[in-house]
Amino acid sequence: MNIANITGYKFTPIEDTSNLQKDISNCSTKLKLKGTVLISNKGLNFSIAGTRDNVDTFIEFLYSYERFKNIPIKTTYNDYQPFRKMLVRIKKEIISMGVDDIDPFVFSGAKISPLELNEKLNNNEDVVLLDTRNEYEVRLGTFENAIDLNLDSFRDFPNEMEYLKKTLEGKDIVMFCTGGVRCEKASALMLKNGFKNVRQIDGGIINYFKETGGNHWKGDCFVFDDRVALDKDLLETDYKLCFRCREPLNKEEIGSDKYKIDEYCPYCFDDVIN
Repeated sequence: MNIANITGYKFTPIEDTSNLQKDISNCSTKLKLKGTVLISNKGLNFSIAGTRDNVDTFIEFLYSYERFKNIPIKTTYNDYQPFRKMLVRIKKEIISMGVDDIDPFVFSGAKISPLELNEKLNNNEDVVLLDTRNEYEVRLGTFENAIDLNLDSFRDFPNEMEYLKKTLEGKDIVMFCTGGVRCEKASALMLKNGFKNVRQIDGGIINYFKETGGNHWKGDCFVFDDRVALDKDLLETDYKLCFRCREPLNKEEIGSDKYKIDEYCPYCFDDVIN
């Protein structure tokens, strides 16, 4: 377990995106890190992996910027590099939702700690758990009784606003996603659209697993690297990605007659064969 995987984000104004891109690219290349860093004029979002020492050096570099000093960083470990290359990109959004006038730096939903949420669930309090992740992520695991919006992508979330208004008005809503970035942006949209009691799990699912052992969670958690999914102990599972359609596959699906390595799986079999 000599590879450290770190994720983090922060919504904050960034005017010098090109200079920041160059500095991060130079630093990550020097440290032989791999992963993805997204930069926009509204924030920074990253998933990076490398040796523990090199990752620590990158964190020191990142914290040398005053605006990034308080970025919460989530860390998991495994025994191989789960990324194939290093990408540092300037994007319009560090998480794409397609709504230009939403800025979580200005306002977003309050955060609830994993331990507080766990206590509420243990006490059967009336809490609505809202999953903001994609359909294929939810399929691998989610909270018991959570609302699944069946999203093909996060850009579909705004279209669910009227449905959510009709069903969740006046409810105590706790949103969740892998690391928190999607929830923070979605909570800002919900607040702007008149929702009141909207919160998000501090640190997302990964932090919830770390702090509570995954209590009240069923299944695993999809991650956006070659590990595919982590269990409640934050260890890699047996899921694999289809080479063609990139759907996550469990053991049964890999053993299916409709799976052929590097060619098709049960989710794209009909498209390939027909």
